[in-house]
Parts: sequence; C-alpha cells; structure tokens
Amino acid sequence: MYRVRFAVLAAAFASVLALSASASGGTGTGSATVTAGNVGATTAGCLAHIPGGLDDANLAEYYTSGCTGHDEPELDPVSSAPRSAWNVTWHVQLPKDGTVPVSAVGPTFWFGGAVKDSNPHKIGQEGFLELQFYPDSFTKNCFSNGGFSLVHAPDTYTACSPVWTLRKQGQGIAEPAAFNGMLTDRSGKNPFVMHALDVVDVHIWAPSGDSAYREQVTDITTNERSSVMVLISPSDGPLTPAFSTNEIGNALDWGAVWDTPMSFVWEIGHADLYGAHPLQFCVPGQTFCDSFNNDSWAGFTPIRISGVTFGDGSHQENWAAVSDTGGIAEVLGDSFVGPTDCAGYGGPYCIYPWFSTNSGGAINYGVDYPDTVNDYGMATQFDQVTDCPEDGIFSGGTYCDTILK
Repeated sequence: MYRVRFAVLAAAFASVLALSASASGGTGTGSATVTAGNVGATTAGCLAHIPGGLDDANLAEYYTSGCTGHDEPELDPVSSAPRSAWNVTWHVQLPKDGTVPVSAVGPTFWFGGAVKDSNPHKIGQEGFLELQFYPDSFTKNCFSNGGFSLVHAPDTYTACSPVWTLRKQGQGIAEPAAFNGMLTDRSGKNPFVMHALDVVDVHIWAPSGDSAYREQVTDITTNERSSVMVLISPSDGPLTPAFSTNEIGNALDWGAVWDTPMSFVWEIGHADLYGAHPLQFCVPGQTFCDSFNNDSWAGFTPIRISGVTFGDGSHQENWAAVSDTGGIAEVLGDSFVGPTDCAGYGGPYCIYPWFSTNSGGAINYGVDYPDTVNDYGMATQFDQVTDCPEDGIFSGGTYCDTILK
C-alpha cells in the first residue's frame, strides 16, 4: 500500500528519529552510540512522490529537507466476507538472523490498513495504520510524529504503530501522524518483546464500523500477549474502518496501488539500521543496498505467513501482491524512483525480492529458499506499469494487484 509520503517511519524528522546502535547487541541502556537518522541519498536528493504525477504543476514536491520516497512491496489477503476489513488476524513466524541480519534488507515490516479519519482538514478524510515490527531492535520510544528510537538487539522484535494522514500545507502537502503508539506488554509500560522464530498472531480489529481500530499481538511460542492498543488520535478522534470488505479496489484514496484495505508490507530501499549507512535511502545497484541483493535475503531465515483469519472465522480467498514502484520497473529505472546503477535486471544488488510459497504452504518474502515450491514468476509477479484506475484523490493510474493463488 503505497502512501504518498517521505521515507519510512517519518524519518525525515531526523532530529527526532534517534537510532541507538548497541555494540553489545543487548537490550539494556548501556553506552550505546546514538545516530541521527539519515534518509537522504546523494543520488536521490529529495525523492518525494508528487501527487498527481511528475507533471502536476499545481502541487509542489513536499515534506522536509532530506526527504525520500520509499518502496513498499505488499501482500494482500483477498476476502469478500462482510466486515473482513474490520477484523484481521495474521499468523506469522518471525524471521531469524543468519549470515546476514534481518535488519540489513529493510528497517521494518508491517501489518496495516486504511482507516477513516473524521478530521475535515485531512485529505480524503482517510489515513493508514502501520503496526511496524523492527528487526534486531528494542524500542525505547515511539514519537508522536511517527518516529521512533531503537537500541540494537539481534533477533529481537518490538513495534510502534503510526497512523499516517495527509493535509495541505501551503502550496504543498504534509503527512502528519494522527497517532503513534508503542506495542506494550501486559503492564502497559514496557515494550512487548518478541524473538526470532516466534510464532505470533497479529490481530487488528474494530468492534464496529464507527469504533476505533484495536491492535494486539499474541506470541504463541512464549504464551505472552501484548496490551490492546486503541487507535484514538489526540487531535482527530477514533480512527475507524474505511471499508467493509478486504477486496481488491477498496484502496486508499491517496495511494498509488489498486489493492485491498488490509495488507502486509516489507519496506525496502533503505540501508541497514545498524550498518555503515544507517537507514539511508538507496536504490538498486548500490552495493550498500541489501534490499536488492539476492544473497542478503538468502542469508537469513525468512518470514513465514501461514494465513489470515477474519472475524467470521473465514480465511483469505486469494493472496495478491503489488509494488508501488513496479518491481522490475524500479530496477530498470522505469519508476518514480528514477535512474539506478543496474545495467539490467539480475545479478548482485539488482534483483527485486518477491513473495513465494514454501513446502508447508506458508508465504515467504525475499528470494527462492530451499523449501520454496512456487515463486509465482519471482519479480514478474508485480505489475510494472500503472494500468489500474485512479484511486480517488490524485490524477494518474495505479499499479494493479496480481493474484498469486
């Protein structure tokens, strides 16, 4: 689900987004090195998406200094069941570090959905929630503007949940976070901590069409359960369902993909949070950009999504996938991201990761693994041209969802 917004997690607010890299890899508060988020790339300048497309002269490129676009390959559990977009539980096994840390390929993966925002000053009166899981990270804080503070902790997962909205700002557009909260343990005070290979249920639901969404994670492996996070914005009030069914075409009005309301995304196109270029925006062909390198994804145990259960007990009718940059189109320099250092598709740092099914029936994201049984054409599974309809607010076509199975 592509949101027209700056780099992942409101990272343009670099003075607020503090990334704490602990040399020991623990979760304590020892002598950690604090690094300001660096989301600008010398090759990209300020790569924000421009509403209406690159030729729209009426809306200025927006966001703050150092802003970038980013890449959101998406998996959608398609369902026509009534209220399926109101109540979704994802069944997931978390990835595990190997010869490559999970954090190397992207700073977060998240489970999200379109929400209704009653504030009349928000464009489309819609927003998008993201329950963001941070690999190899212990969360210290989740800031009201959507940012975060993390300490390096290998094979550890914690989470924040920003809700992004749009509003006019002068001649341009800003993207304030209507909400951001930390996923906490039962005490409601400490981060809810999960670990590599834990099997978790990620539950996102609203009791009714005019009730705020709730979020809760149950760690099946440890038999621990987080507190319930209720998405009530301090400024905008309850953030409620925007759609009833999780069908393709019930898409966010200011997105660039023709998809379902509820989705899974692994945000890529940023360097390792704890590497030599922390969180830096990057494009295919750059050798510090593990997001587009086959061997980096093959170097750890992938995420395994075994299925989705909706509120009525039903499951996904189909799985579908879409990318907001066109997948292969991005690698070839044919997307809004612009030119890349790849002479063609394929080879080191010039692939686009894909969704696949393993021998146990689970969906993986990354590359082909030893237990992969169907990779759905690898990166060709993503629509490469914006040939689906405009989605309501801005002019220009969208990328179509592709049914995988």
